[in-house]
Amino acid sequence: MRLTLASSSPRRQQLLSMIVPNFDSASPDIDERLLLEESPKQYVSRLAESKARVCDRQSDLTLGADTAVALGQRILGKPVDRDEATMMLKSLSGRTHEVYTAVALLREGSVQCVCTCTSVTFTALSHATIDEYLATDEPWDKAGAYGIQGYAGAFVQQIVGSYSAVVGLPLCETRHLLQRAGLTMRHG
Repeated sequence: MRLTLASSSPRRQQLLSMIVPNFDSASPDIDERLLLEESPKQYVSRLAESKARVCDRQSDLTLGADTAVALGQRILGKPVDRDEATMMLKSLSGRTHEVYTAVALLREGSVQCVCTCTSVTFTALSHATIDEYLATDEPWDKAGAYGIQGYAGAFVQQIVGSYSAVVGLPLCETRHLLQRAGLTMRHG
């Protein structure tokens, strides 16, 4: 059975390789604009499914995933510039936010989707800390302008939920989806 990961994210590829020995990757090209009155959960679920459908290459299975950082119902996407990244990090400073990650598995035209929600609490960030962080390459291709697996991990005071989901792929939920579909997994 062959699996295609509908993602060019090196983080998702690395995470998936922890549980699946072999898979292909494809880069999805979809419209990621938020729809009117769409909740964070609906948003990531729609995008994960869209990614899986657009990358379906007649594989046995195609896996799409999407992650969004949210303050309440407000989604913080990938920053387009330094000002937007600064605003995002200031809004996360000293507060708890949610990270929603959806995984959609496409098999023979049918989709199963699972969405996780993880609460992340940041410590208070000074202007200098934000400026120093923005001088790294880390914030620019990440939802909410941070990567928990990098320097920004030092900003995290508390996490409740799935660490791997915050990175971009909830391993436990993904493993269960793939096992139920009959895919051979690492470590059974």
